[in-house]
Amino acid sequence: MWITSLPKIVRQEDADQGPYAIIMAPTRELAQQIEEETTKFAKALEIRTVAGIGGLSREEQGFRLRLGCEIVIATPGRLIDVLENRYLVLSRCTYIVLDEADRMIDMGFETEVQKILDFMPVTNQKPDTEEAEDEEKLLANFASKHKYRQTVMFTATMPPAVERLARSYLRRPAIVYIGSVGKPVERVEQMVYLLTESDKRKKLVEILNKGVEPPVIIFVNQKKGADVLAKGLEKMGFNSCTLHGGKGQEQREYALASLKSGAKDILVATDVAGRGIDIRNVSMVINYDMAKSIEDYTHRIGRTGRAGLHGKAVSRSRAA
Repeated sequence: MWITSLPKIVRQEDADQGPYAIIMAPTRELAQQIEEETTKFAKALEIRTVAGIGGLSREEQGFRLRLGCEIVIATPGRLIDVLENRYLVLSRCTYIVLDEADRMIDMGFETEVQKILDFMPVTNQKPDTEEAEDEEKLLANFASKHKYRQTVMFTATMPPAVERLARSYLRRPAIVYIGSVGKPVERVEQMVYLLTESDKRKKLVEILNKGVEPPVIIFVNQKKGADVLAKGLEKMGFNSCTLHGGKGQEQREYALASLKSGAKDILVATDVAGRGIDIRNVSMVINYDMAKSIEDYTHRIGRTGRAGLHGKAVSRSRAA
């Protein structure tokens, strides 16, 4: 709302000062999905957005950034790249959003995130004083062109590293809990089978043969395992595709588009690529390989039971 209240000519004249808002996401897929959703309202409001992600030309993205925009959506690695190569400055950046903050930390982006936050101008930090919390002063500042920086972090879990990041860069933050902290939504029915390594594929095929409504996401722990499983399912007549860090950008986009359009019924994914993806109406998540942590498990099964719908999560635990 504040960005759109500024006259368009003001926004364009200050284009060399960088964007008003930065949205960071841990993976390319999530960054692209955020851009897709942002574009839906940005065009109507004449807000320009640019996505900065790996796998695509840095020079082309840098050219678009230099032309000016109000919102940048990026992964931490590419954002550091364009900042250090001076394709982007953050002189007027007022809003910072960290989506899936816990996943960013898990993927080793803590240093990059801190570095990006250090690129922010110190002039728009809200003073850590009681006076700065005065409601009238806060309202007056909100309408000002030189408003305080606002940092928003979204996280499904709150590990110590995320708490440390919040303490370092947030001033007296308001904390909003949605649902039970660190727990999956109650709309997801969870089932666990005790199976030996040799029996888990047989059980997977049995579940899929029961006529599960697509789309279905199957999580594995290794890239090679994803490819092997998907090929095996294809040979058995199942319509599957893979998504993992070893795939090129075009292959990853094709896999997601195929699942969303209904051209493919099953996505076999690793945590690195699958975390944060938003695919409508996923009826079931299958943990072919059990997640390595409760945080990963929570994020995996969070791909189903979204937007008020019910879903199922099936996991395999190793039998003694």
